[in-house]
Amino acid sequence: MSDQFEAAGISKPAIAVYGAAGHTGRFVIRELLRRGFPAIAIGRDAEKLAAAGFPAGVRQDVAALADSAALARVLSGAAALINCAGPFLDTAEFLVPAALQARIPYLDVTAEQPSARATFERYSSAAEEAGVAVIPAMGFYGGLSDLLATAAMGDWPHADEARVAIALDSWHPTEGTRVTGQRNTARRVTISEGRLQHLPDPAPNAVWPFAEPFGAQEMVELPFTEAILIDSHLQLSDLHSYLNTAPLRDLRDVTTPAPVAADASGRSAQKFLVEVEIRRGETVRRASARGQDIYAITAPLVVEAVERLLNGGKARGGVFAPGALFDARDFLVALAPDLAF
Repeated sequence: MSDQFEAAGISKPAIAVYGAAGHTGRFVIRELLRRGFPAIAIGRDAEKLAAAGFPAGVRQDVAALADSAALARVLSGAAALINCAGPFLDTAEFLVPAALQARIPYLDVTAEQPSARATFERYSSAAEEAGVAVIPAMGFYGGLSDLLATAAMGDWPHADEARVAIALDSWHPTEGTRVTGQRNTARRVTISEGRLQHLPDPAPNAVWPFAEPFGAQEMVELPFTEAILIDSHLQLSDLHSYLNTAPLRDLRDVTTPAPVAADASGRSAQKFLVEVEIRRGETVRRASARGQDIYAITAPLVVEAVERLLNGGKARGGVFAPGALFDARDFLVALAPDLAF
């Protein structure tokens, strides 16, 4: 997208990242710097921040979640707050109010349905009143599928069914992913008969005919935060979200190691493919995206959202899915070469 900061001859504002020393947080800091944004790396542990090896010039600050005064101090001078600190069930309830108090956009990258749902339910009115945009789940799980579904939906006001299928060739979970899995035990929800309802137990299985190199994959219905996002702005009768079973075996194996960098950017070798189908009557529309490393792709997703919010001037306030705020197709195209849409 065109950069209005550059066109106006002014410097880009600083962006705060909470949980900056974590695996995803470091990718986000790197992406901010690549795009010319000064970064403020915030965490709860000064030693972890120091050990993260941020480039010179990255401001580092420590603030406890429950210390509202410290959060106000570290957010001073920031134009937006990106929350990369999971479990988001434990962090969003402190950081969303801090961003609203500072009158700056809040974005997080949660895959936790209860956290995203709580953000919509608790903060929509306050965010609208403050004139602040809040976007939960602006990452691989959640935001990417919502953008693909929005792009596929196009000009349809309503669709009968949406199906989201995610294929990973492996899943080497971070420590944060494992901790979040232990914390996030709520029964999952999806869209059924036009509203959010609990997923059947046991979850349905399926086989999905992915494009190569994945081909036919055994799948399990496993909705993430895309269900919460899609329900907030697209009119669907039913949503089915699937993940192939091979990476789930990796995730459930306690001996599976954390991701290891496979290139100079720090990305792992993991490959992903997301395919979305939207059906209205007998007509089906499709959209898909592929790339490398589900943690790494979260960085351009969330930073592109920040850049669009800030480039677009004063955004309307409220809690939004990305597809409700942005031109989904243009957004996805802008992520090349990190994402093939």
